[in-house]
Amino acid sequence: GHIPLHLIARNMANQREWCHEAPFYTLGPLVTDIAAGYDHLASAIGAAVIGSLGTAMLCYVTPREHLGLPRREDVREGVVAYKIAAHAADLAKGIPGAQILDNAMSKARFEFRWDDQIALALDPWKARELHQKGPDEQDGSGNRCCTMCGPNFCAMRVSHDVRDCARARNVSDMARSAQPSR
Repeated sequence: GHIPLHLIARNMANQREWCHEAPFYTLGPLVTDIAAGYDHLASAIGAAVIGSLGTAMLCYVTPREHLGLPRREDVREGVVAYKIAAHAADLAKGIPGAQILDNAMSKARFEFRWDDQIALALDPWKARELHQKGPDEQDGSGNRCCTMCGPNFCAMRVSHDVRDCARARNVSDMARSAQPSR
């Protein structure tokens, strides 16, 4: 259905009450009606919210929703959007194991392990394609940096540099020796 974002929780509560806790299957919900061509994204937003509230099953929407019959790539895009929505809902609900994937991805990103980032992605084919089309993960000096910020503004690279500097100066040893003993 079509339900504005701020009414999704009320819709879920009404369904539980009126249907006596029967499992709830949702198509979306689409949170706005002006996203023609992007209804898979508008509905994935609603799906993440209603999924976090406990809906029993999510049904994907394609970019062609309301515009025409979906093609193979449309179905793929809709399913990927809903895999993301379902995972976001699992994270919000604290489903065991859901956070492990995000933690692994964060560590792979921090360590510039591109192959691991691609393997951990919900859509590794798209991740690989975009990575291969983008700038090299190395800047001109051969130092590692994230491809979004570049070598001068990469927060991960700066964090590595600070750690390396601290390690070289034995900052952790000095900090420990400065702490009062018990």
